Amino acid sequence: MQFVFGDPSSKAFVPGYATASAAVQRLLPVFEGRTIFTKFLAPVRPHGAWVAYYKQWPFFLRPNTDPIWEITKEFSKQDANVVSKHTFSKWGPELFEATVHTHEVVIVGVSTDCCVLSTALAAADAGVHVRVVADACAGVSHSSHQQALSIMAQYAPMIDISTVEDIISGTV
Repeated sequence: MQFVFGDPSSKAFVPGYATASAAVQRLLPVFEGRTIFTKFLAPVRPHGAWVAYYKQWPFFLRPNTDPIWEITKEFSKQDANVVSKHTFSKWGPELFEATVHTHEVVIVGVSTDCCVLSTALAAADAGVHVRVVADACAGVSHSSHQQALSIMAQYAPMIDISTVEDIISGTV
């Protein structure tokens, strides 16, 4: 939930950001004290396939201190850990440690068709049960959001798709 994806003037703006943000805000009390924000950051020197990616998307090549990488205002006051990575997937040793070695994570955010999908698949591969909250996520388009959710749903029971209401009501 970063400015780069929530600012309508950004080249990486996610159209459903505001709706996803409102849903994430509804979920925060449920996960008080257990919330982890993740941030995508551009590397100082891209390598491998990332070189071609950043040639196509040079807008992203900004220092890690650039305000576009900050968590948006509605979340900036949260008492939460932040895990930052230079990859689409945020799963790895840092996030595993931040989750206190849990065997289940709930994933929300943007974009469903990139970072959410990549993180969910990597966590599931690591043996962690993943719950993706569909209405607390947004993709670069509605159709790509739906496609990503459909792909992740095929990984059940390792990845389950839920709603904010499912989580709040405790039906999952």
